[in-house]
Amino acid sequence: PSESGFTTDVLALYDWVKERSGNSSIIFWGHSMGTGIATNAARKLQEERGVQVDAVVLESPYTNIRDAAAHVPVTKVSASPCTVGPHPSGSDSVHALLSPVQLYRQFPGFEYLILDSLALANMFFCNDENVKVLACPLLILHAEDDAVLPLQLGRQVFETAHSAYKDKSKVKLITFPGKLGLGHDHISSNPELPTLVK
Repeated sequence: PSESGFTTDVLALYDWVKERSGNSSIIFWGHSMGTGIATNAARKLQEERGVQVDAVVLESPYTNIRDAAAHVPVTKVSASPCTVGPHPSGSDSVHALLSPVQLYRQFPGFEYLILDSLALANMFFCNDENVKVLACPLLILHAEDDAVLPLQLGRQVFETAHSAYKDKSKVKLITFPGKLGLGHDHISSNPELPTLVK
């Protein structure tokens, strides 16, 4: 898989749907990693064909793949301080209560091995650059308790788009309170979502 390959696939799917959907609206909805694919496809459609998709929805987005890679849990180490005490069963065995603490990897070579390798593989997924040139309605959805891609990244995408769009009313950010427990993967389960997206 490649970034350009993903974009080509989305545009092929767009053409297939367009031929069969009549006057129905077509939106590109990307979640997490898919947000970069959605904005890539929308931008290419606009720049190369002069066509705007009806809307783009970015659910739990990031600014670009480099920023995303620096935040996702796979690039973190879990340190587990232990509290030692009697086993709950009452036996003499030792019971360790693990309290995971997430620490950013500060190992030498981290940027080269992970972040620079993505660039060498032509993997950029630049939402922050793509939204500067889009003109279609853009909706950004992000949960405050997203532990994979923090809300800060979604806000940055929104601010970049809002600054670039001539019609500011076309750009909207909806955040979901942490108390809802939607995290990174469950915004779509919010029963209010259909109403919000309209």
